[in-house]
Amino acid sequence: MPAVTVENPLTLPRLSQPLNAVQERKVLGVATAPRGFEGEGFPVRRAFAGIDYKHLDPFIMMDQMGEVDYAPGEPKGTPWHPHRGFETVTYIIDGTFVHQDSHGGGGVITDGDTQWMTAGSGLLHIETPPESLVMSGGLFHGLQLWVNLPARDKMIAPKYQDIRGGSVKLLTSGDGGALLRLIAGDIGGHKGPGTTHTPITMIHMSVSPGAEVTLPWRADFNALAYGLAGHGSAGAERQPFEMGQTVVFGRGDSLTIRTDGHRNSDSANFEVVLLGGLPIREPMMHYGPFVMNTHAELAQAFDDFKAGRLGTIPTTAT
Repeated sequence: MPAVTVENPLTLPRLSQPLNAVQERKVLGVATAPRGFEGEGFPVRRAFAGIDYKHLDPFIMMDQMGEVDYAPGEPKGTPWHPHRGFETVTYIIDGTFVHQDSHGGGGVITDGDTQWMTAGSGLLHIETPPESLVMSGGLFHGLQLWVNLPARDKMIAPKYQDIRGGSVKLLTSGDGGALLRLIAGDIGGHKGPGTTHTPITMIHMSVSPGAEVTLPWRADFNALAYGLAGHGSAGAERQPFEMGQTVVFGRGDSLTIRTDGHRNSDSANFEVVLLGGLPIREPMMHYGPFVMNTHAELAQAFDDFKAGRLGTIPTTAT
């Protein structure tokens, strides 16, 4: 880890430390992700468990999938299942996942690729490891993020975006101490390839040992940092956090992440996912695979699924 990198970050466009920042974001809290299992039994960490939704909006949940080194025959995925009312963002750091849905979307994502599925009005989909990975075993590590849709977009037509690792915008901090992979949104005038209905920013950042990076951050966005690997700290108060922990930031127009060079870790760098989004500030009702605005809409989603109105499994299903 990570799959998408460069030999010399100093060859990349640089993000200068914000000069006109008025208020650096303070750390409101740090939450530790509990472990669980998803789909057919692959291990996950529930990154947002215990965090008040007011700090997450427009994000709903995020699972860190793995990191796990499967033996032959062990790799697992998810069976066919429905979604409505939000978007799923699946980012693969190591390994391979195959996606197929009832709306015709799908593909293979691996080593730095992202699939962005807008469920909208509803569909069925499946995510599985390829047969070759099942047979051979191997390393698997990724994230799945759920992004809410505003009420006006809940019932739009489903859509699929295939974001290859090579299309991710690569940036570095002013001193070259951090490598940033901008998957969606914009930062410092640079824009990522992901197209979003709800304005968000999603970055996978590798911070070198002993480095510190302060980034500009939209004042109207929320801000979250999740540790993928290693140790570090956040904010001017140097709040410690590490792999499997989520930092919730307060208001402001910049944020700071640094590594703790003196701490031992399996990872040489501090690997962090940074998320920010414009809060939708609408009622959010989440149950199982559906995210709507009211209980009545959730009930309708279940009725539509049972009646086959969210799609059917393709005859060419894998």
